[in-house]
Amino acid sequence: MNKFSTVLVAIDFSDSSDNAFQMALSLAKTFSAQLLVLHVINEPVDLRGFYVPHISFARLEEEIEEGAQKMMESFCRTHIVDFEDFQELIVAGLPYEEIIAQAAEKSADLIVLGTHGRSGLDHVLFGSTAEKVVRKSTVPVLTVRLEE
Repeated sequence: MNKFSTVLVAIDFSDSSDNAFQMALSLAKTFSAQLLVLHVINEPVDLRGFYVPHISFARLEEEIEEGAQKMMESFCRTHIVDFEDFQELIVAGLPYEEIIAQAAEKSADLIVLGTHGRSGLDHVLFGSTAEKVVRKSTVPVLTVRLEE
């Protein structure tokens, strides 16, 4: 079995990503690996040219980033106990591209992702970030499905 020195887990603050996080934390502890906790802010739809009352586009992006930072801090404070070798990462972009890019940039040995288990029309319309990461990543990917 490979020894993992850096494990990247991508979270979106859903129950599914919480489940994946628990697996990633367990692996990081088992292998004494660094844990990278990544949240990708989906690039917001460009609303310039549309009337959006009371807020500028730049301010909207700032508020989204501030909200993500608060959620990440709360998540880590709540979920990480007795483990100090972790790093919080928040980036903006397309989730599957940023997960792969951050794994490469940080030399991750493993990517851990939750999967929502979408199927049918929902899967066709929205696709699967986990599926795209599995198909395109050069780094091994562990997907963790939320049990119903």
